[in-house]
Amino acid sequence: MSSRLRVSLAAWAFVAAGIGPATADPRGLWQATDGSRVRIANCGKALCGTMVSAATPSDPATGRSWTDKNNPDPTKRSRPLIGVMVLISMQPSGPGKWSGTLYDNDRGLTLPGHLTEEDAATIRVEGCMGALCGGEDMTRVSEPPRPSGARPKPADKRGGNP
Repeated sequence: MSSRLRVSLAAWAFVAAGIGPATADPRGLWQATDGSRVRIANCGKALCGTMVSAATPSDPATGRSWTDKNNPDPTKRSRPLIGVMVLISMQPSGPGKWSGTLYDNDRGLTLPGHLTEEDAATIRVEGCMGALCGGEDMTRVSEPPRPSGARPKPADKRGGNP
């Protein structure tokens, strides 16, 4: 069998097995440069990221726990920021890259974006609004080992309604 045919068969085997082009694994806990943390986990066939902690325990403007105060939906502005999905339905879109929707809770914006694995300890999350694009690096946070048989909490499966 020619090596070209073997490569083609191997590629088809990956497709048939449901393995997409993104082969890295960004699932886990990540810290942004401001100190806030996001947990990336499976949500259906995609990846989603949920806020698990803010940079500070309380909002300096109110002295209370952080809320989703910038959400364009007034009914969601009083909900706790912890638990809000900020990476929504991220699908493999290339080697070490996932694309989907981002929720920028600082501005209350939902926009297209992507996540790229820079290395095993760093991901870059970028979003674009029109021709303007920006992003930030996040660093993997080591987590203590889970007790035997414990499983991580799955991401919210309700979908992307930031």
